[in-house]
Amino acid sequence: MKLSGLDAKDVDVHEETTLHSGFLELRQYAITHKLFNGSTSPVLSRETLVRPPSVAVILFDPARQEVVLVEQFRMGPYLDNDDPWLLEVVAGMSEPGETLDAVARREVTEETGFQVASLLPVADVYVSPGASNEKLKLFCGLVDASKAGGTFGVSDEGEDIKVHVLPLHEAYGMVTDGRINNAPAVIALQWLKLHHHELQSE
Repeated sequence: MKLSGLDAKDVDVHEETTLHSGFLELRQYAITHKLFNGSTSPVLSRETLVRPPSVAVILFDPARQEVVLVEQFRMGPYLDNDDPWLLEVVAGMSEPGETLDAVARREVTEETGFQVASLLPVADVYVSPGASNEKLKLFCGLVDASKAGGTFGVSDEGEDIKVHVLPLHEAYGMVTDGRINNAPAVIALQWLKLHHHELQSE
């Protein structure tokens, strides 16, 4: 329950149409919802990308105070005439019947070659709530960064992923100066900046 007292029961769906169904599914909804003043909105049209839950994992070596990040091409920044090769945390979408913990472990192995022994929960966030239902579960995985490096990815999915190891202070500096500008990596590195000392005992 939010501060306003409004929740999902205050929304009525009048029509639902699937506009596209592929790797991304796009649906259009006609809805009304209760307003803060107690009245009801006019019928609103909302297009929404429907995606399964996803995960992201920040890999951290507490002994060396280093993070393991991955670099790959992303179409979104390219369309904005921005640098399309992003430094990111490991991430991926779930398959039907797959737990998010299992997704995280699978994606870490596919993108970096690591097998993490334990995953620490960090946060659950909506990636872009105005446009999609995608909810991201963020984990921290502890690794020995001295063993990191190389190029990974699932070739059948067109993945070409390069692994980088950076001191935490350097990676966090890339957040503050804007070189790391994708939300999962920013959130993960800000969390790690606050909690990295606690992880040294793990």
